[in-house]
Amino acid sequence: MAVATGHRLGRDQVIWSFGPDLEPVLEVEPGETVTFETNDCFTGQIRSEDALVTDIDLERINGATGPVAVRGAEPGDSLIAEILDVRPIEWGVATLIPGFGQLIDAVQAPLTRLFEVVDGEVRMNDRVRFPARPMVGVVGVATDGDDLSNGLAGRHGGNLDDHLHGRGARIYFPVRRPGGMFAVGDMHASMGDGEVCFTGVEIAGEVDVRFDLLKGKQATWPVTELADRWVPHATALHYDEALKLCTEEAAKLLVDEWEFSVEDAFIFLSVACDAGVAQACKPAPGGFGTIARFSIPKLDATPRPFS
Repeated sequence: MAVATGHRLGRDQVIWSFGPDLEPVLEVEPGETVTFETNDCFTGQIRSEDALVTDIDLERINGATGPVAVRGAEPGDSLIAEILDVRPIEWGVATLIPGFGQLIDAVQAPLTRLFEVVDGEVRMNDRVRFPARPMVGVVGVATDGDDLSNGLAGRHGGNLDDHLHGRGARIYFPVRRPGGMFAVGDMHASMGDGEVCFTGVEIAGEVDVRFDLLKGKQATWPVTELADRWVPHATALHYDEALKLCTEEAAKLLVDEWEFSVEDAFIFLSVACDAGVAQACKPAPGGFGTIARFSIPKLDATPRPFS
């Protein structure tokens, strides 16, 4: 489903980190749509099963197309990025990387597998095929402090690797620099929840994003709104700390926006909501963290992230 748009950014407009001093390559008004051409996370360096992740330039991974400034976005606001469509190309790769993942001591690594994407299916081989779930992995805005590699996730977003970030997702990013400075990349044709071996089906393609603003309200981390739920995120090095931060973030939204007591928020999160993890690859050398999230159903009492 191609979306008509007056704005397009090529995949050569790439950033490799999110920081406080990003310069926009495009400025748009709220309500406008941009088509982003995205690289795969390896920037085309792996094109066959003979190419291994240990042989590539690791300075050229997880590129993000952008950044785009949205006029009127100021610190304290939320920049809303609505993903209208995600269109991968016809092939992608998944890899096993030495040192990364729960089963890494029991498997051959490095190793590359080539996948075909045909008629809405991802084909691993002649026997194994499954529905494509196109989504974006790196999606974020400018930070208010350090420059962070696109491989890392944080309060700005970044490498969230949430398989919910496909068509129809509305992601609320906390604006910490004027314009927000949004960039997106690292598309996946499919990725399992948790990404236990540190890779999905890494693929290039196009993403259509429509921008809007929520003035004067923001969370600490990005919050995603779907048709039936909304999803606060938080990230930390270890899962227990990430889940604690995500629980605090979800409870804060329930208390501040929907007049729950903190006790009722805590109980509600346990009895009606689902804790999950978008990335749980351990071990993961290099300080890569865990991304936790809470799925909060859209009820009369909790219809959206912000009141």
